[in-house]
Amino acid sequence: MIKSVVIVGGGTAGWMTATYLKTAFGDRVDVTLVESARVATIGVGEATFSTIRHFFDYLGLDERDWMPACSGSYKLGIRFQDWRAPGHHFYHPFEHMRVADGFNLAEWWLKEGDHSLTFDLDCFVTPYLCEARRSPRTMDGSLFAASPNGSLRPSTLDEQRAQFPYAYHFDAALLASFLTDYGVARGVKHVVDDVVDVGQDERGWISHVTTQGQGRVPGDLFVDCTGFRGLLINKTLGERFDSFEDMLPNNRAVALRVARDPGREEIDPYTTAHAMDAGWIWTIPLYGRNGNGYVYSDAYCTPEQAEHTLRQHVAPGKDDLEANHIRMRIGRNHRSWVKNCVAIGLSSAFVEPLESTGIFFIQHAVEQLVKHFPDDRWDPVLVDNYNRRVAHVVDGVKEFLVLHYRAAARNDTPYWKETKTRELPEGLAERLRLASSVLLDDHDIYPHYHGFETYSWITMLLGLGWQPERPRPALGRLDPAKARAELAAVRRDARRLVDGLPTAREYLVSLNEKDR
Repeated sequence: MIKSVVIVGGGTAGWMTATYLKTAFGDRVDVTLVESARVATIGVGEATFSTIRHFFDYLGLDERDWMPACSGSYKLGIRFQDWRAPGHHFYHPFEHMRVADGFNLAEWWLKEGDHSLTFDLDCFVTPYLCEARRSPRTMDGSLFAASPNGSLRPSTLDEQRAQFPYAYHFDAALLASFLTDYGVARGVKHVVDDVVDVGQDERGWISHVTTQGQGRVPGDLFVDCTGFRGLLINKTLGERFDSFEDMLPNNRAVALRVARDPGREEIDPYTTAHAMDAGWIWTIPLYGRNGNGYVYSDAYCTPEQAEHTLRQHVAPGKDDLEANHIRMRIGRNHRSWVKNCVAIGLSSAFVEPLESTGIFFIQHAVEQLVKHFPDDRWDPVLVDNYNRRVAHVVDGVKEFLVLHYRAAARNDTPYWKETKTRELPEGLAERLRLASSVLLDDHDIYPHYHGFETYSWITMLLGLGWQPERPRPALGRLDPAKARAELAAVRRDARRLVDGLPTAREYLVSLNEKDR
């Protein structure tokens, strides 16, 4: 039997893994987490997918339990600013498109929509909530739309049958601290020490890690959560890392934390991705501050230039704010599970912060580890299937992000011109060719699970400016009455919700006051 799991590295990846494994297996598996007090959490993973609710549900945590402790706020989607042209913006929301006569509203928008507006305002309710800075919950805590999972209960990604209408922003370091207390209280052994050596047996499998102060920590299964270092998976076991820099342009980031008074200043319930000359700037509104960062290519911008640009954009005059410069390792390990070691988080894969996939990768990986948890036989079929699923998710996200740069109409600087000439992942060129004639459907997008659905692909293509020349001919043969009614219903529902919901600030202030 596999009786003990040793996780090397803390932060969001380590503590999400530790608490999930402990919740799944209880006292039947010993979980030990070893982390250095000298290694800080990289705070680029503060925005999430809507699927993150399954993680908190699985642990039995309500929003009121953790959000106030983690400076949590709501995320209804992502606002893409200036990706198409200066002054233009659109939203990528957590919302499925409505359907009329078998065709989604984006299809009908091409024929019947108001083209003086961006398509998202005709096809989705969420952009109106974002513009009005509305909370997805009423002041009594109820969800503005019926919750697809009902009451709080353990749930996983496989159980997401409907689009949940929001995700979260939170402080990654505060979440790691919260999960540390949660995990230790439930039996996770916490070793705060520096790993100075990794021991291997005659097969080359990891037998133990040696810490500076407490000596050997043995285990059966080891999880590498050491970030971009890849201490176990790369440095010890020598697994190959496959870079994506030939397809994705950005390899560096610089981040700032900008304080905000939630009692007075409104809170945007969305992440902003603002296109710049050599990359893009994120704005992530947490409860007590904004997280900001410039993601860029050092082929077109120096770290000093990036920091200057970021400061001028988000915090002019606040020269005392400390900048955090990050060199990103973009790509994935050829295999994330090698021998008795599983890499989770940045040590496994990272495909830049765009679309907030970092924490989603952690969540997916740890769920799959539970599903493929080994016994004494270490069945290679389980290992291979785990690696296949992780690779599919990462490669699908890679393709989706490459689409952002290739399809973006922006083409006004050397950086943006070069994004149009980079190599494309296999399959994407054909998808883009098809999308020039018709909108993609479920049969046309990346075929394996990767967290994004067809509506996301359509939303990004139309928002970025990659639009079919004409509607599908079939729509000209259909009665448009139902489609026109649905388009009108979007506006009507949006007005009703904007009028009836509190602002995000109002609701979050109330939530945080209740926690005191």
